[in-house]
Amino acid sequence: MKRNAIFPYLLIMVLGIGLMVALSIIGVNDSKEAEGKDSEKGNVAQAATPEEIYQKSCFTCHGQNYEGAMGPELKGVDERLSKDEIKEVLQNGRGAMPKGLVPAESLDAMADWLMSLE
Repeated sequence: MKRNAIFPYLLIMVLGIGLMVALSIIGVNDSKEAEGKDSEKGNVAQAATPEEIYQKSCFTCHGQNYEGAMGPELKGVDERLSKDEIKEVLQNGRGAMPKGLVPAESLDAMADWLMSLE
């Protein structure tokens, strides 16, 4: 009689452990897929042109036409900042602008592009 009383608890425990193992395996696969997608995004960001980076990361604060909104106007930025200063801001952020919006490989191209805006 005691054997039958323990059986449901044992069955629940075995099923619970099996479910935890299955969910763990699914979680590991999902995280591996997410890592792969992140690295693919990194490759896309590295290959992106300055205009594409701007459209993805910058225009909401600096305006569609570089006129400024929450962030400063970018037209004529070369009159206010040197190329090295622009790269510094792109790399480390300034004020409310977060760092890392432009991949390190694209800093020179982005700074040159910003300096050419009229």
